[in-house]
Amino acid sequence: MERPPIRVRVWDLPTRLFHWTLALCVVGSVVSAKIGGNALVWHFRLGYVVFTLLAFRLLWGLVGGHWSRFASFAPSPGTLRRYLGGTARPDEHLDVGHSPLGALSVLALLAILAAQVGTGLFADDEIANTGPLIRFVSGATSLLLTGWHKTWGQWLIVTLVLLHVAAIVYYRVARRRDLIGPMLRGDKLLERPAPASADTPRSRLLAALLVGACAAAVGAIVSLGG
Repeated sequence: MERPPIRVRVWDLPTRLFHWTLALCVVGSVVSAKIGGNALVWHFRLGYVVFTLLAFRLLWGLVGGHWSRFASFAPSPGTLRRYLGGTARPDEHLDVGHSPLGALSVLALLAILAAQVGTGLFADDEIANTGPLIRFVSGATSLLLTGWHKTWGQWLIVTLVLLHVAAIVYYRVARRRDLIGPMLRGDKLLERPAPASADTPRSRLLAALLVGACAAAVGAIVSLGG
């Protein structure tokens, strides 16, 4: 007799809101950059939101729900090797949250977004828009950072996003696994028990306080430019 699937809370609400808000902001940032002109005002605003989200995700990766913590999904070389070889230990639960390959993709995307935000703070389009912290670097440094921001950084983000979407389609079509549904609902139906992520009013309040603190910190950093 087959066992009924077990419903487990994998993605807490703060993680889900982070994910979808970041996705919208990244799309909006790319589109506003391509439009240029007055749309660059929104490009900067969205960049500050992404800055806030990344700062929050760094903190939430330490204190958030079980499957949102870096300790639960950042793979070691041994874990990655076992996953690729199909010899994962039962206690590792490598397909509950981010798989080891998915984790590497997530970490790479967060790192590239952080670099993109950082370079944007010092960028200069040599027309009418400059990053808020441009006065703290030389013209040559600003030019170098602007070059990364407008070329390599932008295309790396687009490439990683497309790979992310391709992976979602692959899992859906080839492996019959829905990755979008759990990121919307929070729960996954699993064949065997696994640790659940805390997703309580208390944890959500903590997340809200962290977002507020991160937003205040980003505002303070941006205001340093005068």
